[in-house]
Amino acid sequence: MTMVKTILPLAASLLFSGLFSGTALAADPPNVVVSIKPIHSLVAAIMEGVGTPDLIVDGAASPHTYALKPSNARALQGAKVVFWVGPGMEAFLEKPLSALGANALVVELDKAPGIAKLKFREGGPFEAHDDGDEHAESAGHDHDDHDHGHEEFDTHLWLDPHNAKAMAAEITTTLVAADPANALTYEANQKALDDRLDALDAEIVATVAPVKDKPFIVFHDAYQYFERRYGVHVAGSITVSPETIPGAERVSEIHGKLADLGATCVFAEPQFEPKLVNVVIEGTSAKSGVLDPEAATLPQGPDLYFDLMRGIASSLKTCLS
Repeated sequence: MTMVKTILPLAASLLFSGLFSGTALAADPPNVVVSIKPIHSLVAAIMEGVGTPDLIVDGAASPHTYALKPSNARALQGAKVVFWVGPGMEAFLEKPLSALGANALVVELDKAPGIAKLKFREGGPFEAHDDGDEHAESAGHDHDDHDHGHEEFDTHLWLDPHNAKAMAAEITTTLVAADPANALTYEANQKALDDRLDALDAEIVATVAPVKDKPFIVFHDAYQYFERRYGVHVAGSITVSPETIPGAERVSEIHGKLADLGATCVFAEPQFEPKLVNVVIEGTSAKSGVLDPEAATLPQGPDLYFDLMRGIASSLKTCLS
């Protein structure tokens, strides 16, 4: 009887100690900071059940025109891991990351293995599709673009779900190394995310199929990855870079392109002045619509990426039908 009385309290003590220790591990994920909403959504999906990453460019702000806030600086100072696309997308972060994120593991996702990159196009009215492979390159094989400036390739990489899967793999590898106690959760979440991305890819193929051959004009040249993946026909952009106001000659070129090609729609973006779109379509039969490549109007979270991609596909189908 004495032995039983001794063993039971000891067993209870060990059980409590083990449960408490396990809870402490699960409740103490690394501090993770992410630059922009589409990438934050992928990180949030992989961290689901472990923790929630902090977001820098929130609300309707654009990384093209963003200025770092004091709260962002504090988040970077306390970060263990920082994910960003790279200096070509979030130029405002390059110096702060050197100064404020020195103690963090900083992961530049445009260098993730398996990422396909497309070079920027020149001019407003684009020429016919170039189907040659020289237009694309795969990260992990050639990073010369960073040696020649930040503008060598289009950094809207997430607009192809295949690139999103490559980034998700790099995010998972990084989190497993930084937080091995939660490795199984990260890996299971990545598998579930990959399955969702495959299903999304097939869904978008079906959504845009009826309108993919109809030409349209976009506000800025952010859609190459979506265009290449789904075969839609972007005929030109009002501006290459949204922080640069196009001149009268550029607007005239786009207006002429609309007439020549019979483009049926010109798309604005929610963060930028829509008056230019109205000028471009004036006197034509083209309609206007809105595309949101950086998810300015969407609430952050693990579902944002899917809402973003479905929104682009749905807007194209609605305006071009």
